[in-house]
Amino acid sequence: MTQVPNVTLRNGKQIPQLGFGVFQIDADETAKAVETALEIGYRHIDTAEMYGNEKQVGEGIRNSGIDRESVFVTSKLNNGFHRPDDARSAFDKTLSDLGTDYVDLFLIHWPLPTRYDGDFVSTWKTLEEFAADGRARNIGVSNFQPAHLDRLAEETDTVPAVNQIEVHPYFVNHDVWAYGREHAIPTEAWSPIAQGNVLDDPELQRIADAAGKSVAQVVLRWHIQRGNIIFPKSVTPERVKANFEIFDFELSSADVDAITALDKGEQGRNGPNPDTFDMIPD
Repeated sequence: MTQVPNVTLRNGKQIPQLGFGVFQIDADETAKAVETALEIGYRHIDTAEMYGNEKQVGEGIRNSGIDRESVFVTSKLNNGFHRPDDARSAFDKTLSDLGTDYVDLFLIHWPLPTRYDGDFVSTWKTLEEFAADGRARNIGVSNFQPAHLDRLAEETDTVPAVNQIEVHPYFVNHDVWAYGREHAIPTEAWSPIAQGNVLDDPELQRIADAAGKSVAQVVLRWHIQRGNIIFPKSVTPERVKANFEIFDFELSSADVDAITALDKGEQGRNGPNPDTFDMIPD
């Protein structure tokens, strides 16, 4: 079986650099998708309260017959539950829905600086409780900007294990990525192939043709070589398998630089801007 490299977190624990994401997978398809991914060899599953499929992720892991300790499971706090007591209840529900007594990584999904009087610090301190009692083996953040991370550094005791942000060839998100490198906060890249928007790019196609790989495989390999943790999503078994087959080739440094140079800055961003995003689900 393909050996997926691990990224070592600040506390010495390790996370598989390639995982399987379940964002926008319907709940009724999630258990089977997770089971298929684990059968192919994935050992890292990324979900969130807001995805509405934590229960099915747990079901898929149990159905796979693979020991829980062998699967790295991430979930994230719903935007509507940032207040400490709400966060505690939401985390209890995450564990209940997943059918496990711990998660390997729990993240604040969005900083929401224009909500809750701008207070994501008390939310982070609540996650520190989950880490202290062992129910979250690691805690981190998602979509945090450098200013948000600086504030956590100034006002709390724990450096986030990871920062999960939008990164792909059209939105390299360099400033946030570089902050992570400088402060030993690994970058997890969501939307790693820009929801498919990069697949017709002629420069990527040129590199893929030369490598004998698909554009998606080349882009995922680019992430791996830049140190990003990724978890592409698909419900098509052939694509799930193809996304896993990115460790039998290597891009040249020139190709990595050429892909990085496709960056369009803010114009390349697909998702919301974390400085202004304030959506709380109904």
